[in-house]
Amino acid sequence: MEIKKAAVAGTLESSDCQVTVEQGKGGIDLSLDSAVINQYGNQIRKVTFETLQNLGIDNVKISIVDKGALDCTIKARIEAAVYRSVEQTEDLPWGGAIKP
Repeated sequence: MEIKKAAVAGTLESSDCQVTVEQGKGGIDLSLDSAVINQYGNQIRKVTFETLQNLGIDNVKISIVDKGALDCTIKARIEAAVYRSVEQTEDLPWGGAIKP
């Protein structure tokens, strides 16, 4: 899958995260701003890279502003942003092709 346009998913509310994806310049360029980065930064990065790999994304600039979101929320926000960026609005494989 290839990112076609910039897209955003999520909010800046407590226990959520806002994910922005756009076309990359080779590889995965992750920018992470988190209220809990000292405790959970490595886990957030791991979830991000695994989710992108499961989606078949290997060329993306992704920005995550985290306000204490759970892993499942981070995955859902990344999936939503990616599907919005490739303009796929029907037949979304929620929980199907993107299993952990």
